[in-house]
Amino acid sequence: MSAVLALSFVAGCGSEPAAKKTEPAAPPKPVELTVPEEVQSAAQSLLGTETQVLVFGDLAKTGRQQFLAANVVPKTPKNDAPGTIITRAVIAENQDGKWSEVLRCDEHIKNSKGYLGMTPVAPVTGWRLQYEQDPDKGLQLYFTPLKGTTDPHVLPVGVRWNSATKRYQSLDHSYEHFLAEASTMGGAARSRLQ
Repeated sequence: MSAVLALSFVAGCGSEPAAKKTEPAAPPKPVELTVPEEVQSAAQSLLGTETQVLVFGDLAKTGRQQFLAANVVPKTPKNDAPGTIITRAVIAENQDGKWSEVLRCDEHIKNSKGYLGMTPVAPVTGWRLQYEQDPDKGLQLYFTPLKGTTDPHVLPVGVRWNSATKRYQSLDHSYEHFLAEASTMGGAARSRLQ
């Protein structure tokens, strides 16, 4: 009798349904930005059909709608450095129903008053763009030149909306104080040691 009970116990243990094996969860996909047609159309009119809208809304905390769009390099080199590789970018603002460019980054970074301070003198063909939305200060951008500069230790050019001047301006190396623009690249030249 005890042998039968032992066999039924062993048989009963094996007949339980196997615990379901859970496969490792796939990493969550990034949320795709749903861009209104009006914003996408304005971005394409400024940068062409290969334009990607990265972020839009009240970016400068002024109550006006803006968007940041860029020509993103489709095959970004794999490395640990954060950011998006771009060739050109623009911030546009909706002023009375019409989108107007307020900042452009191509070979240099400029606004309506001129070239932003800290922009390399030599033309830059590619940038690493990082950005964040600060709840108080608004959109903060960091442009790091990838090509076109001979300095291997180049720092990112910080750019933020300056509420005193009502435009995007670059920041000093501490990213605290705004820098004035230069009307020509010669005026923005950094001194070089020889």
